[in-house]
Amino acid sequence: MGAKEKNKEINKSFDFILFIIVLLLLALGITMVLSASSPSSLSQYGNSYHFVERQLIAAIIGIILMLIISKIDYKKYAKWANLLYIFSTILLLLVLVPGLSKPANGANRWIKIPIFGSLQPSEIAKLGLIIFCANYLTVNKKNLKSLWKGFFALIILLLIPLSIILIIQSHLSATLIIVLVMSVMMIVAGCRILYFATFGTAGATVAAVGMYIMAKVFGKGSFRLERLVSFMDPWKDVQGSGWQIVNSLYAIGSGGLFGVGLRKQQTKIFLHIRTT
Repeated sequence: MGAKEKNKEINKSFDFILFIIVLLLLALGITMVLSASSPSSLSQYGNSYHFVERQLIAAIIGIILMLIISKIDYKKYAKWANLLYIFSTILLLLVLVPGLSKPANGANRWIKIPIFGSLQPSEIAKLGLIIFCANYLTVNKKNLKSLWKGFFALIILLLIPLSIILIIQSHLSATLIIVLVMSVMMIVAGCRILYFATFGTAGATVAAVGMYIMAKVFGKGSFRLERLVSFMDPWKDVQGSGWQIVNSLYAIGSGGLFGVGLRKQQTKIFLHIRTT
């Protein structure tokens, strides 16, 4: 197949419906950013649209890159899969570089980027690890039923970047998302569900117990445990672990299931008045 035929095939495979759905979700997200950030944006920068303008610029850049990348044959990514794995791991470690890292709220998850301000390396690493995992599953598709190549080998490789995200960056949510995505990919590719039900469950249990011990004994990551149990008494720490639950109750109490409308939220208005 020549280059022209390949380009025609790629153009034909463009999913227009999926593209429209992405645009709709993006528009909804930007609207929610405007609604949620306008009081604090006005208070901090004197401009209600400061945060949404930055989000809109990032969205436009993202759409352009998406359209460009959609023209690239995905099979070409396989050549770079191993390098992407190494790059993702190194990128995650950049949060330890003095002058480049940007700690916030006791976590090292961001690095400084000119113009954009900051970037979470874990977001880039997610894509790199997905490509690496997809290539590994494709190359070893005949051995996916085996315990070693079909389960442990890939798990061990993924433990390296996941450990960096969880321990160094203290980013539990990103760790859980990557684990979930990789698990689904492995199962769909043909790995035995039995391995996940046995070894996977055992590993998750050990990890949960380890995190509990680290939180209780060493005090590392104790805020996660507090958030998990805060629903039992969110009013105990309104400004800390119970903040999200308490404000969720306020939101439901004032607006019900459908809310009071965009930019009419009483809680944000009160917070804006209190901080000015």
